[in-house]
Amino acid sequence: MVRRSDQKTGCMLLAMNMTDVDSSMILSVGYDAGKKTMRVLFASGKTYDYQGVPAAVYKGLMDSSSKGSYMNGNVIDCYPTSQVRGRGRK
Repeated sequence: MVRRSDQKTGCMLLAMNMTDVDSSMILSVGYDAGKKTMRVLFASGKTYDYQGVPAAVYKGLMDSSSKGSYMNGNVIDCYPTSQVRGRGRK
């Protein structure tokens, strides 16, 4: 995990190793086991951190054949979330 400064706000962000996934909804996913934080970069370009996510849920997402369905059923609206940044990758 590496800290970097957001150029717009000057706030320190934790850079997380991200893994690209095969999904129409999600571009990549990262996980910090120590903080139980899962970061998701959506196809929309928005990135969200989900706090308190158990490793089993992260593994379930990564193993799922439908990442979008898994996110909708097991992550979104199930864990506290915060937007990391606005539009990024397209």
